[in-house]
Amino acid sequence: MKSNKDLLQFHTLFDRALVSLNHENINYPCKLIDFSLQGCLLDFKSTWGQHNLDALYTLTLQLPDAATIIMNVSISHVVDNEVSFKCEHIANDDILLLRKFIKLNSASDVLLDRELIALTHYPKNTH
Repeated sequence: MKSNKDLLQFHTLFDRALVSLNHENINYPCKLIDFSLQGCLLDFKSTWGQHNLDALYTLTLQLPDAATIIMNVSISHVVDNEVSFKCEHIANDDILLLRKFIKLNSASDVLLDRELIALTHYPKNTH
């Protein structure tokens, strides 16, 4: 089980990341609440209601080490100004950049494994 210190370190990895959401050359300013390879939860300054719910958006995550992760996402759930997005596509190179970022910012290999499992939301493969 993760200690409170481990959980805090994992959740602070993305605190300094910059995020932007785009669709058809329109940028939607937002704040990252949560992130995984399955998608993300974003907070917007105003209620999302007026925007296209069926569109494919581009999420850009600028990590503090200057690496940029790009993910194509679609809306899965909206509650006022918090919007949950489902990952539709992320390139293998971007997954590798995420792994490298987490590895460089983790205290140990055990913590790295825990963080990668949490990021992907998949059970650890025991093979």
